Amino acid sequence: MLFRVITKEAFRKFVNTLLSEIEIIAPRKVATDYTGRSIYHYLPVDRFEDVALDYDTTRFSAKTYFTPFKENLASYSFQNGDWTQSIRYRGVTRLILGLHACDINALLKLDKVMARGPFPSPHYIARRKNTLIIGIDHDPCAGGFCRSLGTDTVTHGFDLFLTDLGDRYFVAIDSDRGFSMLQEVENTEVTEDDRVEYSAVRRRIAKGFTTHVETHNLPNILDIEFESPVWAKWGAKCLSCGTCAMVCPTCYCYGVSQEFSMDFASARKNKQLYSCNLYDFARVAGDHNFRARTSTRLKYRYYHQHRGFVETYNEPMCVGCNRCGNACLAGISPPEVIADLHMEEKA
Repeated sequence: MLFRVITKEAFRKFVNTLLSEIEIIAPRKVATDYTGRSIYHYLPVDRFEDVALDYDTTRFSAKTYFTPFKENLASYSFQNGDWTQSIRYRGVTRLILGLHACDINALLKLDKVMARGPFPSPHYIARRKNTLIIGIDHDPCAGGFCRSLGTDTVTHGFDLFLTDLGDRYFVAIDSDRGFSMLQEVENTEVTEDDRVEYSAVRRRIAKGFTTHVETHNLPNILDIEFESPVWAKWGAKCLSCGTCAMVCPTCYCYGVSQEFSMDFASARKNKQLYSCNLYDFARVAGDHNFRARTSTRLKYRYYHQHRGFVETYNEPMCVGCNRCGNACLAGISPPEVIADLHMEEKA
């Protein structure tokens, strides 16, 4: 990996130049909640001044730009006894600016399923290949436990990654595209002072984490505590609304439906994000529901995140952003659920 240094003024000019060439998605402040905390979303921007690179986290993840809540997979038309099919993939380049390390790690996990899994999604692959990523380091966000999962740093999966050194950025370059982009703006070689300041920033960030989740041996503990009363405790709180899956940067379960016109001359096949917490997720023909209980559905979501994904890909699916915990209307917190499982295992 290559490293360079760029002043903040040069970076501002760099982004403004890109704004005239491609679509840029970046964190923007959209509101303030009842506690006075700023609410941010990844949204299109028209000028650099709209970008909030000092944001803590966004309510929704960047997943929505790769696996939208609802998308058209194919369209059909029926005429003169024959039919035609139309499938379109996104081919327009865009840039997502300001992704945190945990969100970049989330995309790398999605890549394993959506791009390199047994059933790759051409829609996802087209968006991924045509999206540039510029990430940025940040101080720990409230409730975030990404350090416990090793996702507070990232070594690949981006084009450029910035670390704020005050009046300049320490830039990691991870792709030919990123290297080419950086040639368009003035930058300098890394000096010893830059290296010392970078290390100091990384130490400060690491010390700032206040939420710790014990993930060591968690897959085995989940198996041991399969019938634990912990699931009934937290399942009693769950509203089965699916909010956790919608804001999660790695949840990818979906359903497929078809729509037909009234004259049967056309049809559409649509894909829509779904959630294993919804009541009918495991309902099959004959109206049998394999996971009729709320506690069972909640349990299997944790199993997928911290047991099933580990077995398949040798790493948990969760990146510790705690968006699900912050968004949960019932106050279900992953650190608390996992802590309860550890206490049950010790009892």
